[in-house]
Amino acid sequence: MNVHGQHYRTIWLKEDDPAVVQIIDQRQLPFHFVVEDLTTVEAVAAAIQEMHVRGAGLIGATAGYGMMLAAFHAPRTSLLAFRAAVEADALQLKATRPTAVNLAWAVDRQLAAMRAAGDDIEAQIEAAVATARTIADEDADFCRRIGEHGVALIEEIARRKEGAPVNVLTHCNAGWLAFVDYGTATAPIYTAHDRGINVHVWVDETRPRNQGARLTAWELGQHGVPHTVIVDNAGGHLMQHDLVDLVIVGSDRTTYTGDVANKIGTYLKALAAHDNGVPFYVALPSSTIDWEMRDGLAEIPIEERDATEVRIMDGRSDDGIREILIMPESSRAANYAFDVTPARLVTGLITERGVCAASEASVLALYPEKRRV
Repeated sequence: MNVHGQHYRTIWLKEDDPAVVQIIDQRQLPFHFVVEDLTTVEAVAAAIQEMHVRGAGLIGATAGYGMMLAAFHAPRTSLLAFRAAVEADALQLKATRPTAVNLAWAVDRQLAAMRAAGDDIEAQIEAAVATARTIADEDADFCRRIGEHGVALIEEIARRKEGAPVNVLTHCNAGWLAFVDYGTATAPIYTAHDRGINVHVWVDETRPRNQGARLTAWELGQHGVPHTVIVDNAGGHLMQHDLVDLVIVGSDRTTYTGDVANKIGTYLKALAAHDNGVPFYVALPSSTIDWEMRDGLAEIPIEERDATEVRIMDGRSDDGIREILIMPESSRAANYAFDVTPARLVTGLITERGVCAASEASVLALYPEKRRV
């Protein structure tokens, strides 16, 4: 997407040194645009864990490149030593963020690609490089296709409103910054905007970490999409007063039965949308679908992050970027990163293959190869 008029992906290989993975350090946004170099598996793991990168698709792509670095740096004294080192690095990467299914999916895809390359170490390294690039390219392409399928929902509302703004509410950041390019929840919005549709986005601030206010608002502004930042609890009020036409959110893990794990607070938006008759859609690539889990509420692991993210906020003042404590020092804080929205509250899923109901039958109709014999 656009950054000051220049196209960027969120992750890429350094042009003059393909052993260096480059990312946008999202902790610095929206105040500073910083490109960070990652050269080791440890650096990649830290970048995922500490949220230099975040979002389902980008976590997966970063893990794919992390496995490439694992292959680069593994000992080549013997095949046994090489594979042992790569598998140890795989475990390290998988341990960084438990909820996003793309993480383990990308690591396992890399392990399978290297095994398929045979016993030649150099061939395994070449397979790791090719697979890392493919994972990133697929993510960008799938998100582009999500935009093409999802824009029909916005176009239909625009026709009904006869040129009045189509108001879309989104939660957290499921935009370009959460994927390699285009985003998921934002992909239909960008496509609609580029087609000249009058679209406006309500951007939940999304506490903690304010990933809506800091990231979604920033990237929408870079692309020229009209938007307004709101506090998290304003969504229901807006829906009650017919100021939201459509809710589109992303997902960090969705069961093949349609239950959706996404940033904490998504469930409350789905409840408000259901109560007010507002369509509630989840945009996601198939890499975010968990084909093993049926019951999201019982089975999806919910990450609990450091309470510091709740207790401390940072922002820009005349003195620069500052951190401030926003609660009594003696008070405890809990930091659940995700919640699960049951399929019954989801109007539909927007995928790279089309839009379907949030049900096992509909999901498997789009992905028949996933049916179990």
